[in-house]
Amino acid sequence: MSADRVQDIRVRLLEALHPVVLTIEDEGHLHVGHAGEGQGHYRVRVVSEAFAGLSSLQRHRKIYAVLQDLLQHGIHALAIEAHAPGEPAAAVLCKQHEENNPIN
Repeated sequence: MSADRVQDIRVRLLEALHPVVLTIEDEGHLHVGHAGEGQGHYRVRVVSEAFAGLSSLQRHRKIYAVLQDLLQHGIHALAIEAHAPGEPAAAVLCKQHEENNPIN
């Protein structure tokens, strides 16, 4: 179920935000014994032009709107890193993405 959930999150965010970088991590293994018994804990890192000029809160709300029904049924916790291209943190995520996903 976890791989399906990650794919569902990926498809929705790709369609809505057209990100330059998108990584999704299932962090359920870090929360075994907590509420949700280690299921439904995810970390999303996104770099998208859709975030340009938006505050951190507005960026989070944009992601929550895309994933609204999953937040009610399947996502127990969602950690978000959302940046616009050109921001220092976005440059770091882009570099990490390139290193982990070589074109060749």
